[in-house]
Amino acid sequence: MPYLVLALAVLAETIGTAALQASQQFTRPLPSALVVVSYALAFWLLSIVLKSFPVGVAYALWSGLGIVFIAVIGLVAFGQRLDLPAMLGIGLILAGILVINLFSGTAGH
Repeated sequence: MPYLVLALAVLAETIGTAALQASQQFTRPLPSALVVVSYALAFWLLSIVLKSFPVGVAYALWSGLGIVFIAVIGLVAFGQRLDLPAMLGIGLILAGILVINLFSGTAGH
């Protein structure tokens, strides 16, 4: 169950960040409201995850997955391309997430 809540927290954070881009510096009301609601939901869900995961692990998973997903959304929705060093860095983030989940005893398995 903690992984489902974490996935929902990542989803909410990713929606909020995409809406942040669409809000055009909070000049568009609907995307701006979506930013506030999505981030509030994301942090609330993350706080629930902290019952099962140490804060460092929970935040690493939440922020790392959020980075990966928003990079994909940036490419697809906003046409923002990444250069090779950025893609390698995101690959390292994914590798770190895998290491935590596959080998760490601190992740809530």
